[in-house]
Parts: sequence; structure tokens; C-alpha cells
Amino acid sequence: MPEISAGDTAWVLVSTALVLVMTAPALALFYGGMVRAKSTLNMMMMSFGALFVVGIIWVIFGYSVAFGPALDSGSFIGDPTAFLGLKGLLNTSALAVNGAYYPIPATAFVAFQAMFAVITVALISGAIADRARFGTWLMFSAIWVTIVYLPVARAVFYFGDQDANGGGFIATKIKALDFAGGTAVHINAGAAGLALALVLGKRIGFGKMLLRPSNLPLVMIGAGLLWFGWFGFNAGSALGANGLAGVAFINTFSATCAAVAGWLLIEKMRDGHATSLGAASGIVAGLVAITPACAYVDTWGALSIGAIAGAITALAVGLKYRFGYDDSLDVVGVHLVGGIVGTVLIGFFGTTSVNEFSANGLLYGGGASQLVKQIEAAAIVLVFSFVVTYILGTILSKTIGFRVSRDEELEGVDIALQAESAYDLVDSSKGSSKGKSA
Repeated sequence: MPEISAGDTAWVLVSTALVLVMTAPALALFYGGMVRAKSTLNMMMMSFGALFVVGIIWVIFGYSVAFGPALDSGSFIGDPTAFLGLKGLLNTSALAVNGAYYPIPATAFVAFQAMFAVITVALISGAIADRARFGTWLMFSAIWVTIVYLPVARAVFYFGDQDANGGGFIATKIKALDFAGGTAVHINAGAAGLALALVLGKRIGFGKMLLRPSNLPLVMIGAGLLWFGWFGFNAGSALGANGLAGVAFINTFSATCAAVAGWLLIEKMRDGHATSLGAASGIVAGLVAITPACAYVDTWGALSIGAIAGAITALAVGLKYRFGYDDSLDVVGVHLVGGIVGTVLIGFFGTTSVNEFSANGLLYGGGASQLVKQIEAAAIVLVFSFVVTYILGTILSKTIGFRVSRDEELEGVDIALQAESAYDLVDSSKGSSKGKSA
């Protein structure tokens, strides 16, 4: 068993903090600025709510289900009692997971993976902005992370114990590549967002009136913070301060630059303008697409994935108007479509020249074998997440209610649910003359 490395541990802990920043405040600001003024605080609270609900579940049994020893032979989940309350992990011994030992304490890995679970749930909230009950959202978050995220995370990220037993079927049977969560996070969240958007239905006025973002500066700040935090998301997944982290870091940067260019080019050609909202959306689209591929492709692959993802997602966000589903903040167009693009393109641009654990894709002499594996993994996660989420959302909607009333939606969910307002829209200069100079 290796000695604990101070440098590797420091990098993983810093990366954990960076991924936390991605949810709060980055995603909260990004989503909060994209909704109407009367929904800003509620939208931000949905991100913060996901954080504390999922955080509690993760340290009690979530980590054990995702990364613990198999519940029984052939089980798709880990034994929830194996590390109940992080039993046996609160020490300074080296991490033993995925068939190997790592020179970091287990607690660092537990915390790092917790942030992945948190942001996956938080991402879903953008699809149902302006119209969801906060209490039901919290209940949904607790159930969804348990029955959808944990099994998917295990399938994608868990390679088995030190004897290579009980590994996740996508990781060990299909052998699809996903370095930091294209399937487990983005396709998973995007498919769930689509399911909930269908369950809750369209916002009042969708397709008939402009539902504009209330604060584009907040959107831009949120996008910048997401980019900043995403370096921890991707490069931190190397679980050490090493060369692989460097590859993931620079590919994350270059692919995102290319994605913004791709998005804005499409926007300029289609609408005649390159907008700040488009730039912010392009940033997120590029980050999403490079996530699964960041340590498996070279520079040309990263730039290609970014540019392709930027262009395709810019076109995909318009699908909701064509097909009539109200995905409020384009979770489907950016995260589902972007996640699929990044996952599938590993089958074209993957190369062992940057990582011996990668695979040579179709354009690097490897044939179509890896491409088929990537498509299969993306399809399995998409279908599983959509079906289970649709059923869960329907049950919650029919029992305790998921959507606010018409009057509450028209008034605004900030006032109706939080009894607060993000902006003071009352002109205080009118009315009483007390305190005014003569």
C-alpha cells in the first residue's frame, strides 16, 4: 500500500472545492440569471437544495452504494451498509478503489465524488425552472440520487475491488470510456431533465411570449465560474497531481474555446448576432462535451470535439420549440446533447498516444469497435435515466404535487414559495416625502 502523497492529496482536495464552486455559486448564478426576475431566488435555491440533500445522503449511504463492495453476486449496486456513515474510511490510509491503490486518503475521494453527485442533481433543475414546488424538488432530489444516480455512477466509474470483482457493467463489461462524467453526469441529468419537463408541462406563455433572462451579467459570471471549477471536475479526476491531470486540464481549456467559437458562428449565421448568452452557453456546451474525453484525446481531438459540440448544441436548443417540450434553461440541448456528442466522439478521436488506458478511435486507426461501445453506453444511460425519472416524477406529481398552481406561477415562485424577491422593483422615491431635503 503506497504512502499518502501530500501533493496528490492537496490537488484532489482543491479539485473537490472547485467542483463545489461549480454548484454553489456558479450553477446557481448561471441558472439564476437565465430565469425571469420573479424566479431568480427559487432557481438558486434549487441548486443549494440539491447540495445539502445529496450531501447528507452521500455520507450516510450514497458512497457505499456507488463504490462499496457488491451487495451480492451480480448486483448492480454496492452494499449500503459496507461504509455506512463512512465507517472504516475516516482514517489516513491510502485509498483502495477500482482495483488499485492511490496515494490519497479515502476521505479525499469520498468528498470529490460527492460533488459529482451534487451537481448532477442540481443540473436537472434548469429544465423545470419557474414552475416546480421547492419541497417536492427536495424530495425528488433525495429519491433520484438514490435510485438513478448511484447505480449509474457505479456502472460508469467503479471498476471493482482489488481483485477486480463486482465492477460496474459499463466500465468493465461494455468498456466504454468516460473520464469525468459525460454519461454519469451530463447524459444522466439531461435525460432526467427531459422527463421532468414532460411531466410538469409547459410554462404559462411558452411559445407565445418571450421568456427572457433577467440578468445576463449573472449568467456570464456563472459561466466563468463554471469554467474555473470545471478544471477541478476534469483534471481532478486523475486523482493526483500528475501528467494525466495536465492533459485533462489543457484539453478542457482548448475544447471550450473551440466550442464558444462554434456556438457563436452558428448564432451569427442564424440570427445575425453573437450574443453574451450564446457565449455563456457555448462555454458550458464545450465543458460538457470534453468531460468524458478530456484525458483520452489529443489537442486536435479536443478542438474538434469542442467545435462540433458548440455548433450542434447551438442548433439543438431550438428543438424544444419544434417538438413542444418546455426545457426552460436548455438542459436537454446543452447537457444531454453535449454529453452524447462528447461521449460518442471518443470513438472517433480517442488515442492511446496521450493515455495508455484510452483506445484508438476510428480516425486514429482503431476501427469502429470503441465507437460502438460509446454509443451503447450513452443509449443505456439515456434510456434508464429517462424512464425511471419519468415514473418518479409522475408519482410525485400525482401524489404530493410537483408543479405550482397557476396563480403562484403568475405571481412568481420567489414570492409564492420563498416569500422573498431577488430585486427591489418598487420605486422608493415615490410616496412619503420624509427624509427628503427641502
